[in-house]
Amino acid sequence: MLPLIGDELHTDLCLPVRPKLNRKLTRTGSNKILVIDDDQILCLGFAVRLKANYYDSCFAHDAESALNTALTEMPNLIILDIGLPGRDGYFVMQSLNAFPELAHVPVIVLTGRDGSTHEGRCRDAGAKRFFQKPVDNLRLLTAIRQLVG
Repeated sequence: MLPLIGDELHTDLCLPVRPKLNRKLTRTGSNKILVIDDDQILCLGFAVRLKANYYDSCFAHDAESALNTALTEMPNLIILDIGLPGRDGYFVMQSLNAFPELAHVPVIVLTGRDGSTHEGRCRDAGAKRFFQKPVDNLRLLTAIRQLVG
């Protein structure tokens, strides 16, 4: 059971997870993944799933904090939801391309929005992969491995 404060999830549940390094189990080099999604339950699941696959992760829950987090953490990959509070995921992709140090970072879009409407637009904006929620974990992990190793 997740701790609740009022009707809201406790925000500490979705803080960046930094797994302890085990030289025998970790991949060579640091593979940090930034997950940008306003669904804190989904972020908690990502934290567990990514840590189990030896990826370091960090999180942002809206477009503005996403850009700050990306510039601070310098991730190797970004998993991005299109439906964010305030500005949407398209704004995030456009903004990432404006920073030379982030323009090369591959983006996987993971959204609940209709693929027939949004997949082409996401790819035009620079997304390397597009998945609709709910996503099969194996397919997503395969895409992550293809893009960052």
